[in-house]
Amino acid sequence: MNSFFKMNSLAVILLPLLMLAGPFPGGPRIVGNEPPLGDIVATFSIAAHDPLAQEWGVAVASKYLAVGAVVPWAKPETGAVATQSMVNVLLGNQGLELMSKGKSPGQALEEMLQADPGREFRQVGLVDKDGNGGSYTGKKCNPWAGGKTGKNFACQGNLLAGPQVIDAMVKAFEETKGPLGYRLALSLDAGDKAGGDKRGKQSAALLVVKKNGGPSGMGDRFLDFRVDDHADPVPELIRIAGLTSRFKAGVKK
Repeated sequence: MNSFFKMNSLAVILLPLLMLAGPFPGGPRIVGNEPPLGDIVATFSIAAHDPLAQEWGVAVASKYLAVGAVVPWAKPETGAVATQSMVNVLLGNQGLELMSKGKSPGQALEEMLQADPGREFRQVGLVDKDGNGGSYTGKKCNPWAGGKTGKNFACQGNLLAGPQVIDAMVKAFEETKGPLGYRLALSLDAGDKAGGDKRGKQSAALLVVKKNGGPSGMGDRFLDFRVDDHADPVPELIRIAGLTSRFKAGVKK
């Protein structure tokens, strides 16, 4: 009985000390410049705008389960955002809110990343209501990592096969004719064929919003398709999106 009480007394003394010392070996921890806890959404994406159709959207693919749940964000007459790498999903709505208040993509990026202690591990792409693009790649994103912006788009990726992935995506987006969703999907397909995520393939998503663009003119989700777990997700995404006439409306065969 005395041994029992001695062991419990020792536990009472040691437990607070262990808690102060930090997590047990093998557990999550943050030390110095280590990233904040979170999922690594290594991926390639494009956020874009169609000024004639007044549509905004994001296409994304990754070796990550259900990437469509964490990367694409868009709001009609406001813009589109892609959040990835050591992902902070709060930046999606923050970016949209800042742009809705008139901030440029560059200003929105600067403001929300200043308040994010994990900014060097983040990657974010934005386009605003006028199609101005902004792309940020933190210094500690896994290579190859980077992005490009142009008229009506922001394209970015991390842990990629190389810069050729982004180059292929930009080329396809700029040269493809047709609705925004179709152009986004073909851009994603080009990046996939150029090497994509160097770890492999798992999921892809396409989101396009338009004011009153939902079913029967209600809601804003014009296109919203996800392939959450598939051996070849980008072609599967294109196949599914192609089941609706909205995807390729006006595209010449």
